[in-house]
Amino acid sequence: MRRAHRLSGLVALSLMLLSNGWGARAVELPPLIPREVLFGNPEKANPQISPDGTKFAYLAPHNGVLNVWVRTIGKNDDQVVTADKKRGIRAYFWQEDSEHILYIQDRDGDENWHLYQTSLKTKVTRDLTPLEGVQAQVVATDPQFPDELLVALNLRDRRWHDVYRINLKTGALELDTENPGDVSQWAVDHRLQVRAASGFTSDGGMFIRVREDAKSPWRELLRWGPDETFSSIGTFTPDGRGLWIISSVGANAARLIEVDTATGKTTVIAEDPQYDVSSVMIHPKTRRLEAVQFIRARREWQLLDPSLRADFELLRRERDGDLNIVSRDREDRMWIVSYIVDDGPVYYYVYDRSARRLNLLFSTQPALERYRLAKMQPISFTARDGMTIYGYLTLPVGIPPRNLPMVLLVHGGPWARDVWGFNPIVQWLANRGYAVLQVNFRGSTGYGKAYLNAGDREWAGKMHTDLIDGKNWAVQQGYADPKRVGIMGGSYGGYATLVGLAFTPEEFACGVDIVGPSNLVTLLRSIPPYWTPMKALFDKRLGKVETDEEFLKSRSPLFRADQIKAPLLIGHGANDPRVKKAESDQIVQTLRAKNVPVTYVLYPDEGHGFARPENRLDFFGRAEEFLAKYLGGRFEPWREVPGSSAQLQ
Repeated sequence: MRRAHRLSGLVALSLMLLSNGWGARAVELPPLIPREVLFGNPEKANPQISPDGTKFAYLAPHNGVLNVWVRTIGKNDDQVVTADKKRGIRAYFWQEDSEHILYIQDRDGDENWHLYQTSLKTKVTRDLTPLEGVQAQVVATDPQFPDELLVALNLRDRRWHDVYRINLKTGALELDTENPGDVSQWAVDHRLQVRAASGFTSDGGMFIRVREDAKSPWRELLRWGPDETFSSIGTFTPDGRGLWIISSVGANAARLIEVDTATGKTTVIAEDPQYDVSSVMIHPKTRRLEAVQFIRARREWQLLDPSLRADFELLRRERDGDLNIVSRDREDRMWIVSYIVDDGPVYYYVYDRSARRLNLLFSTQPALERYRLAKMQPISFTARDGMTIYGYLTLPVGIPPRNLPMVLLVHGGPWARDVWGFNPIVQWLANRGYAVLQVNFRGSTGYGKAYLNAGDREWAGKMHTDLIDGKNWAVQQGYADPKRVGIMGGSYGGYATLVGLAFTPEEFACGVDIVGPSNLVTLLRSIPPYWTPMKALFDKRLGKVETDEEFLKSRSPLFRADQIKAPLLIGHGANDPRVKKAESDQIVQTLRAKNVPVTYVLYPDEGHGFARPENRLDFFGRAEEFLAKYLGGRFEPWREVPGSSAQLQ
């Protein structure tokens, strides 16, 4: 059966090529990129320079699992310093003393993060938050206090994160600031004192509170309504009298503003009429504001400090790609910079500012450089109600871009967006012969509050018709064969997949759902307890489960499962705290009762997505054969992956 399946896939591809007049040019198709190259561990990733500028750390496999390695700058003395054995380390940073690495890790995807500390000298690792069922969120460190760290823990009450101060020498944990029950974000001044807090109001708006010092009472500084974009507290100004905030109050798109904490006076620092401020760049020692980034079609920097102009001009000449300043030492002499491209791995360099010298460190996946990858094109189209919708189209190389099988790849969130750059799923699909369409449907972030708010209460409504309109645009442009379009995504993208098959059953030939909810009522009733401060946000943007249950059911694919007729592949992590596995269980049970073809793969050691490469390789191998069977693309046969926890349900 395996050989017959493989031959049928190759025959289907050959027929596709011949039917489009491509037979003579089929040899132009690039070789299949092995899934291990796309979905396995990177060779090296995420370099971070030490605060004293003498070393840098990075992630790389050790015994098949991502761990932290450290190298002295100018030497080849790389050594692994951590010893994770199963899940791999994905998020780490330097302690201010430059002698320890700090990282967070959860258990099998449960997102109850613990904070760990590893000594470079002894290689000993200790758990700084050894608290069962408690989630640690790092709040802040400060160069003036190298032996202290502020961490938020939902220890006292699982619904709220209080701030604790950790002594990094002794491990002692002390309550610093108690959450009154509505704070979701904390900010500290330059004395490592908690002096600002933000959270959601009862109507889905936001507030910001401040205090003069740790002993002073809190007072409200700002409050705005629920129609603003997702705002965030940046940091305090160098003199501690102002607060930098990203906010859309008074504009369509979120601007960077400075607020005087004494008077409330607001000054606009940087803005764009359509695109939200994405991130800011602040000097590590002087705390001066230096640059802001906007993500338009691509990432773009706006310099606020003229002294950086020569640095950025030099860096932009080195390589074509989106430039990011990844890490800097405390004195700002050494930078680590990255270049993001759409058709290759991420490239990292060390930049010596005084010498104006740039040296390549590594690329994340040098094996990719042996293959022809596809280009990602920014696109836009007009939705049926006249709204302009943005996104990206990636077309396979080596074959004419006409009448192709296509995968509509839907991002999660949904309050997020797709961005330009290398994406392993996109390149995997394009390499197999599919056009890939990514639509930043209304409700996506980054395009201002009108774009965001247009998605309110539009799950399975206009957010979905934007996807259909995008698909139809690709068909009208001649890129996609309307009979060979699949839909795929994770989280909200998984929900969109189920909606696509249940609400518009004629539109898609198949679907791949990764950790997607099937019932908005059960989704909202099972959110993690520490999402309680955000409940008003869900009430506004989805619907209030207490009063809108019938409306939410009407937007839930579970209750239209009888309309699904296209084949469906589902993958879920058993420990997912955001979208419980019951969301997949219930729709699979319903579909099987109606004899609708569905394949369901459960991963007992995963949560909201697949962190372990063994599980990624297993699932995307299954998805590859699935898509080839129903859309006709190329495929590398699925095979059992040693170490994968996959369980067919």
